[in-house]
Amino acid sequence: MSNLFADSNPATASSGLATPVAQFFIPAAASLQERRPRTLKHGDTFAVFDHNGDALSGPGSPEGLFHQDTRHLSHLYLTINEQRPMLLSSTLRDDNATLTCDLTNPDQFDEKGRLLLGHDVIHLRRSRFLWNACCYERLAVRNYDERRQHVRIQISFGADFADLFEVRGTARAKRGRHLPAVVEQDWILLSYIGLDNRKRSTRLSFMPEPAEIRSDLVTYDLYLEPHETKSLFMQIGCDHASADRLSRLSFFLTLRDARRALRASSSRAASVTTSNEIFNEVARRSASDLYMLITDKPEGPYPYAGIPWFSTVFGRDALITALQTLWLDPEIARGVLGHLAANQATNVDPASDAEPGKILHEVRCGEMAELGEVPFRRYYGSIDSTPLFVMLAGDYLKRTGDLATIDRILPHVEAALTWIDEHGDRDGDGFVEYGRLTEEGLINQAWKDSNDSVFHADGTLARGPIAIAEVQAYVYGAWQSAAEIFRWRGKPERAASFLARAEGLRRAFDMSFFDEELGTYVLALDGDKRPCRVRSSNAGHALFTGIAYPERVAQVTRTLMNASSFCGWGIRTIPSTEARYNPMSYHNGSIWPHDNAMIASGLARYGYRAEAARIFEGLFAAATYIDLRRLPELLCGLPRQRARGPTSYPVACSPQAWAAAAPLSLLQSCLGLDFDPNSLQISFSVPRLPSFLDEVILRRLLIGNCSADVAIRRSRHQVVVDVINRQGNVSVLTTA
Repeated sequence: MSNLFADSNPATASSGLATPVAQFFIPAAASLQERRPRTLKHGDTFAVFDHNGDALSGPGSPEGLFHQDTRHLSHLYLTINEQRPMLLSSTLRDDNATLTCDLTNPDQFDEKGRLLLGHDVIHLRRSRFLWNACCYERLAVRNYDERRQHVRIQISFGADFADLFEVRGTARAKRGRHLPAVVEQDWILLSYIGLDNRKRSTRLSFMPEPAEIRSDLVTYDLYLEPHETKSLFMQIGCDHASADRLSRLSFFLTLRDARRALRASSSRAASVTTSNEIFNEVARRSASDLYMLITDKPEGPYPYAGIPWFSTVFGRDALITALQTLWLDPEIARGVLGHLAANQATNVDPASDAEPGKILHEVRCGEMAELGEVPFRRYYGSIDSTPLFVMLAGDYLKRTGDLATIDRILPHVEAALTWIDEHGDRDGDGFVEYGRLTEEGLINQAWKDSNDSVFHADGTLARGPIAIAEVQAYVYGAWQSAAEIFRWRGKPERAASFLARAEGLRRAFDMSFFDEELGTYVLALDGDKRPCRVRSSNAGHALFTGIAYPERVAQVTRTLMNASSFCGWGIRTIPSTEARYNPMSYHNGSIWPHDNAMIASGLARYGYRAEAARIFEGLFAAATYIDLRRLPELLCGLPRQRARGPTSYPVACSPQAWAAAAPLSLLQSCLGLDFDPNSLQISFSVPRLPSFLDEVILRRLLIGNCSADVAIRRSRHQVVVDVINRQGNVSVLTTA
């Protein structure tokens, strides 16, 4: 992902290899998978709760309500008759609009051990959602006893106003100050003034008025007749969120608005229905996670990277997510291109690793970013975002024919291409290298950005500047996309020059990166141009963009699909043959769904759809074991074993945008789905269905102002494509 994790690898420690020091460390003091948290998000606000709907923050725990990189609620705890209720169920709606927790009372005894109230008599239902920087909750309390019951409900709360990087484990020498709480009859205001002199506040409102209200606790005494239900409402607003009086009506009207907004955004997308109901659940959760993570920017929809650590603008993550979902909803790509163009670097700023034409890596709004305690306020330390930006522009044009959007961002595309030449290629050897401009910047600036992710065959860390394999592939893709754009713009000479640049890079890449003995492309070239002779998943990205010569693909495919690399769930970042392999590491042996989806797309490009289907089958099998059918940011790369699920990575983000998009991208790769806006043509090239699917129905496949609904079915040893509905003059072609 996007900030550095430190992995302690016993294998490397015992062999005497240096263990790199963490940079922006996320401690694994508590496993997110152990608590299986429930997440909500809207705009710049997200929340992480436990199964009961509480937030019990502690070392390594991300629970709470966050707004713009600050935790506005760090503690929330509900009791019934001074005991924690027992969990019945905890679930998110399929569209992620609401979290519902069903709870009940435990046995209650008096001082002498006599049973006063048996368990499962009182039912509590917590219904919660986020909207416009506010968290709304309705607590419905129902008495199922035949007798009248007195029920005491207490809700304790607290706000530490911790910066997200503090929550992640960064220690601070000094903090701001908390202001005295303002307590009224039905609301409380908690405030903090940071060292950046910004006041941050949390307002908790309650309806009806509590029997007791304090700065950290509210109490309700409810008297419930047999089978009577009473409802309590709570609103938690961050900073300048609405301070309107809370009411039953306002709760349900706001809930309606939240659900309508989700439906409106997701209605743009094509829908997927298959013969496998479990995969249907995976696909629905993927789409729901994707649209929950999307935040509306002035330029259009923008997918934030992931919850809890990366719920903000990331360049690389959004660009790859947009590439993966172009077939599904091109509007995402348009929003990503527009927002990144609007925030493109225009000058040299070493503190933010910025250079003219460079595309964003990360944006942070918290106190520590504002003070420069972390370098990510507006940070450009990503070597791949800039070529990926150009790639996405070209692919968006090929998918939509939307030349007006491309014309608007064309100066930014030109600036990105200039950056590749003038700043990306530091030594003029034709390859793009990275190296931070200050000691505070990220050490490794490709997608595998852990401190120890780039190394030589003996495990020695590579010295920079580093030319990483997949970035050369992305630059090749950028030159190809530039040629496509200028061909559309009626400038064939410029298009031809970019094609020539691409072909020259392809030759140089093959000569410098392909290693016959390894049977694949080396991981990188170090600062002395020595190859890092390490097998890795990075090589699969050479297939993704087409920089690999066809005669190399069979060898690369065998290496990627070898048992040391493909463990049954997916392709490991680093196979078990390499010095720094550790299946529990962040980048040196783990399995990333987005990485696998990009590799599968590359395999399909060269006709290896059977191998792409194997990857699809492995990740789908993993999803069947995972809570909510939600693929996380990454999994541990331990071998798949019969009748056992995958091993979770303890602090993986979930949901994560490019992981959510992975199953949808894998489906496109297997089906060979493509679009030609000039001829209004949708095509399926040598479609293949993975073993767990016999039929796929795609509805609302948009092209221009037309659309088609298509069924893809297995028929003995063939796959048949049928058009079941057509709007406009669109044609659907299949090639065997």
